[in-house]
Amino acid sequence: MANIHNSVGADYAFLHGGAPYSLGVIALPGFEIIRARFSRPIALAAGFEAIAEHLREHHRPLTALCSAELRSPEPLSGEGFARFNADYGSWIRRWGLIRDGASPVSRSNVCPLNGPPPEPSFHAFCYTIPGEAAQAGSLTRSGHSERAPGPRSFVLAGCTERVRHASGAEEVIAAGDTSAAGIATKAAAVLDSLQTRCAALGADWRALTAMQVYTVHDPSPLASGELAPRGLMPLGLHWFACQPPVIGLDFEIDARCVRRELVID
Repeated sequence: MANIHNSVGADYAFLHGGAPYSLGVIALPGFEIIRARFSRPIALAAGFEAIAEHLREHHRPLTALCSAELRSPEPLSGEGFARFNADYGSWIRRWGLIRDGASPVSRSNVCPLNGPPPEPSFHAFCYTIPGEAAQAGSLTRSGHSERAPGPRSFVLAGCTERVRHASGAEEVIAAGDTSAAGIATKAAAVLDSLQTRCAALGADWRALTAMQVYTVHDPSPLASGELAPRGLMPLGLHWFACQPPVIGLDFEIDARCVRRELVID
């Protein structure tokens, strides 16, 4: 498993994923993570500008950005996805977020089956605030500050059925199999990866407040077979009819422990 690093602002730690995005983030003591969802998708460049304005309004630096949820028009080839990552990564570098040669910002990026955006767009983002801000009443109090009980907030990046083995080789689990059994096999592999990432971050899997499933295939059979045994059914099944961003993939999940969520215009 990749290494843990502190972000540039030392307000969250991230699980090293590579240049485009990290595999997950967790608030460091004294901070908590807030999620803000746009009321409608906003194109990538305008989205970064809107996020910068939101952070200024809340007296937070650009380095507080820790997670991005994106929507794209359609799945891309490997080469197309690399070009997208280069464009997206230029914003991460411009904001001064790169740490140890990698992006600290976790990410999910999926393609809606119905009503996709005309260009890559922001759906939501997460950022850190000092724990004292919540206790002072400017935000709803939660249990994530250093002086309050409760788990630290964290976000697990979108994870697909493409897994990397210890040898470094990559494999697409149940490649091309979209039967109920195939989707269940993919889901099991994705959830195993997410639980491994959660443990690597030092986060508490039992503290999850939301899990989002992205697939164009019916995920309801997963409830009893894959989700309930892992203690996830109290969260409900938050399903988006979306495809992962790369051609040939069928299933993605992201998850978070975030107590304060906003919707902004």
